[in-house]
Amino acid sequence: MALHFTWVFGFGLLGNIISCLVCLAPLPTFYQICKKKTSQGFQSIPYVIALFSAMLWLFYAIFSENAMLLITINSFTFFMEFGYITVYLLYATKKDKILTFKLLLLFNVFGFGLICALSLLLTEGTKRVHVLGWICMVFALCVFVAPLGVVRKVIKTKSVEFMPFSLSFFLTLSAVMWFFYGYLKKDKFVAIPNILGFIFGILQMVLYLIYRNPKKNEVAEPKTQELSEQYCSDINIAMPKLNEEGGNEVFEAHSAKDQTKEAMDVTNKV
Repeated sequence: MALHFTWVFGFGLLGNIISCLVCLAPLPTFYQICKKKTSQGFQSIPYVIALFSAMLWLFYAIFSENAMLLITINSFTFFMEFGYITVYLLYATKKDKILTFKLLLLFNVFGFGLICALSLLLTEGTKRVHVLGWICMVFALCVFVAPLGVVRKVIKTKSVEFMPFSLSFFLTLSAVMWFFYGYLKKDKFVAIPNILGFIFGILQMVLYLIYRNPKKNEVAEPKTQELSEQYCSDINIAMPKLNEEGGNEVFEAHSAKDQTKEAMDVTNKV
């Protein structure tokens, strides 16, 4: 029994550490936002969704037994995401601010408020834990499916520019730790979503290995096209000019004639 508890605590602790590192990943982005005093076109929806997810898991962990490790990581995530959104709102455009406030009202106020009210009024005890667990699990599965858009973009563009390997690696490692934590703790609501997280993490890393070195001809193609356009523009400058009578004479020919005439005049003067 003591050994089993040790394994559960160990995987939960590792999950906390790795998830904290993942949560700190956006810091360089927000450092640039503060430095340049502009949101630089970044979207706030990932941070609003992460905040909503942390709120859901916190609410679930409060009613679940021996879920202190879930409370610690989701409390940390809650404050970090709250900080990210605050900084974003300080430097975002008016349009982005309005959109962010709408998302916060939809997910974090009305959505979370409705879940809290219904679960507290209509359920109690073990049933409440199961209802909240199902809600958290379904939402977590939706969050894990979200990166499919990035996967599709990588396959289409054959570029891993928008899918850093380090982030995919730590997300996969985090999924592994939380799966074993949920499995050993017999908490299916934690374990099941992380199976999908592990699968998508492996998929992202495999795609990274496939497309990390783009083919030379694909890289050179835009440069060739650019040179071709430049060359065409140079040719267009030297095109013959139509005169009023419909004939055409090349500028270079005129220039040669003028130079010959000048040379003859100089010779005659000598």
